[in-house]
Amino acid sequence: MIVPALRDEALLRDISSASSAARFAHLWWLGQSGYLLKWQDKFLLFDPYLSDALTKKYAGTKTEHVRMTARCLAPAQLDFVTLALASHAHTDHLDAETLVPLAEANQAKGARLRLILSPANIPTARQKLGDAPIDLVPLEAGATLEIDGFSISAIPSAHTELKQDAEGRHLFVGFIVRLGSLSIYHSGDTVLYPDLKKHLLAHLPKVMLLPINGHRPERGVAGNLTGPEAAELAKAVGAALAVPNHYDMFTFNTETPDEFVHACERVGQPYRVLKCGERLTLNVR
Repeated sequence: MIVPALRDEALLRDISSASSAARFAHLWWLGQSGYLLKWQDKFLLFDPYLSDALTKKYAGTKTEHVRMTARCLAPAQLDFVTLALASHAHTDHLDAETLVPLAEANQAKGARLRLILSPANIPTARQKLGDAPIDLVPLEAGATLEIDGFSISAIPSAHTELKQDAEGRHLFVGFIVRLGSLSIYHSGDTVLYPDLKKHLLAHLPKVMLLPINGHRPERGVAGNLTGPEAAELAKAVGAALAVPNHYDMFTFNTETPDEFVHACERVGQPYRVLKCGERLTLNVR
C-alpha cells in the first residue's frame, strides 16, 4: 500500500498553515482525480473520492478495485469545505460515501455543501445522494458560474466519446476555475477529441490537471488520455504547468507517470508529479 505524503492530522495541519495571502493558491492531490484547492481561506474540491466504495462494490469480480494508495483523509475531516465539483457521475468522481459524510459534517457546523455538476448528471446524483443536505448546482458545458470568489466554466469531456442526454446536455465535462489571474483546468475523464484544444484555447488555463491512465478496453478501463497525450495537450495549449492524475488508486486501472514525464521533457512542457497528500503552491498574480 502506498503511503500518502501527508495524511489525517498532518495533512490538516498543512492545509491550515498554507498561506491565505491572495498571491498564493494551493492544491493538494487527494488521490485518483481528487484535489483540494485553497485560496484566501476559501476551499473547493475537485472530484473527491475518499472512500472504499468501489473496492466493496467490485469485490470478487473480474474488475476488482484493489486500492493501491491509503486514504489521506476521511471526508468528515473536511468540514470546512462547502463547495465541490463533480465532472461526471462515475463513483470515483461523484461518490456518495465521500459527499454524504462531507455534507453531514457541513450541516453539523451550520453550513451546507454545494455540488456543481452538469445538469445531465443531476438525476443520477439525486439517486446516489438521497436526501443528503447537498445543494446541486447545475453548470452546463459552455456556461460560467461565479461562486465564492471563484469563476467556474465547464467544457465538454469525452469519456470515451462525447455523450449528451436527450436534452443535449453533456454527461462528461471538465472545469476551468479562475481565481485572480490564475486559471486551473480539471479535465475529469477525457480522451482527445477534435474540439478539445479549441475549447481550451478559449480559456488559456495556466495549470492543467490531466488523467494519464489511457484507454485499455481489454482491462475494462474506460477512455482517458495517455501520459504522452496529456503532455502534448498541455504544450499545445501553452499551459505553464501540467499535473498528472488518475493513477496509483486501483491495481487494474493505473499507469506510472514515467511516460508523462518523458513526454513533458521531450516537448519542453513544465510539469509536476505529486504524491497523494502533497501540496502544490501556485502564484496568483
